Amino acid sequence: MHHVEPYYHWRNLYIASEDEASPFFGREYSEFEFEHRIYNYLIHPQWDTIGSPTLFLKILYVDYDDGYAIIEMIGEWNDAIENDVMTLKRDLLDDMIHYEINKFIFIGENVLNFHSSDDCYYEETIEDIDDGWVVLINFHEHVEKEMELIGVDQYFIMGGALDDLEWRTYLPHQFFNKVQSIVDERLK
Repeated sequence: MHHVEPYYHWRNLYIASEDEASPFFGREYSEFEFEHRIYNYLIHPQWDTIGSPTLFLKILYVDYDDGYAIIEMIGEWNDAIENDVMTLKRDLLDDMIHYEINKFIFIGENVLNFHSSDDCYYEETIEDIDDGWVVLINFHEHVEKEMELIGVDQYFIMGGALDDLEWRTYLPHQFFNKVQSIVDERLK
């Protein structure tokens, strides 16, 4: 797992550690010291911690004018034991919502499992983003099925064309426009 790096081709456009509004502002990264792990597997030092021992992420891009963030995730989304959704909400999304970010694109091809609990933080997130949305891109089928089983899928826009989106072929604004068009079509 230590070879799985967050996507870095948009670094010339946005770096969370250099964004004063980012929760990760001022963070320094090492290319050689591996400090975080998921279970017994070290992960690449470019991933950011949100306080969960199993779920890490990277803010790939934020557009404050259009109010969206693109976030890549890795690990296990575990609400049952770690309450990852609460940590995600309190330590990341609340900060971004404060800056009027209300559209979140989560890329989950490296999210290995999902373990559910209740849905109160999902509901709170949707209430806090008013006319915004949360989209899940390229999550594994078994992860989506677990989300559907507990009913938290009602808080996300996911599935269909969003499960096989070649997002790396786009610039951030092109990717957002593509996702926005899919969301608009679904919400009609």
